Amino acid sequence: MLRHLTIKDFVIVDRLELEFANGFGALTGETGAGKSILIGALYLLLGERADTSAVRAGEAQCVVEATFHLEDSRAV
Repeated sequence: MLRHLTIKDFVIVDRLELEFANGFGALTGETGAGKSILIGALYLLLGERADTSAVRAGEAQCVVEATFHLEDSRAV
């Protein structure tokens, strides 16, 4: 289960830190609120190929980090 997500200099995001509690989680919001950016960051965590277009304008790199809690780490 995803516990914590940190995004820095990714697309238009300067810095964002999210904590996730146990149970169901949903991303909701108005059109243009940035839901797709969060999903894009999660895709990178899952192994999607990145390119320089994901780096926020004027920055040299972006960072996407997450903490996961696994009930059974043998699956990894």
